[in-house]
Amino acid sequence: MTTTSADVDVVLPCLDEAEALPWVLGRIPAGWRALVVDNGSTDGSPDLARALGATVVHEPRRGFGAACHAGLTAATSDIVCFCDCDASLDPGLLVPFVREIRAGAADLVLGRRRPEGRGAWPAHARAGNLALARMLRRRTGLRLHDLGPLRAARREPLLALGLTDRRSGYPLQMVVRAADAGWRIAEHDVPYRPRTGASKVTGTWRGTWQAVRDMSRVLAETPADRELVR
Repeated sequence: MTTTSADVDVVLPCLDEAEALPWVLGRIPAGWRALVVDNGSTDGSPDLARALGATVVHEPRRGFGAACHAGLTAATSDIVCFCDCDASLDPGLLVPFVREIRAGAADLVLGRRRPEGRGAWPAHARAGNLALARMLRRRTGLRLHDLGPLRAARREPLLALGLTDRRSGYPLQMVVRAADAGWRIAEHDVPYRPRTGASKVTGTWRGTWQAVRDMSRVLAETPADRELVR
């Protein structure tokens, strides 16, 4: 892993993930840069990430979207990837995603999570994800099955989407706005492992449905609404 002249930047939103960091950072492909975006950790995650060779970005505003967007704005590579920092997903799986982007076969590549191991994807989290996928299909026509965090796209077009959500709606807003802009969006199966530590969002029914409510607001957004914001 290197921290300079990266071919690809990998954004890793992080909140108290010290236990998972060695595994995750050890799987960043050679020549790529890990951007660990610390979102207020108290377990030493930033220092550990730095010691393991990652570039650390600090985002004091709490929220998954805030951390993801801070990483996107800090990125400098042409292609930017996103991956959770809890060891549920292997960043090495992004290699074919990046290859597809570079080949011009897709503008945004998403990972469809396929759970491996007991407890990898609790029933309430799957139910929420299924509901959102159905709402997304009605809103955009996209026949996607998952709105997971493993994804890749080019940095400048991502920034041009003008993403505004800073909570759990960020990943969905990226897909909705990309679809509205006519992007070619691909989805590929990826193994999904039990996460290390407790989930910050979907560990409970309450957290899951709060995320669904956040994302429902994103789905209600129209291009006209965006013009009003501007």
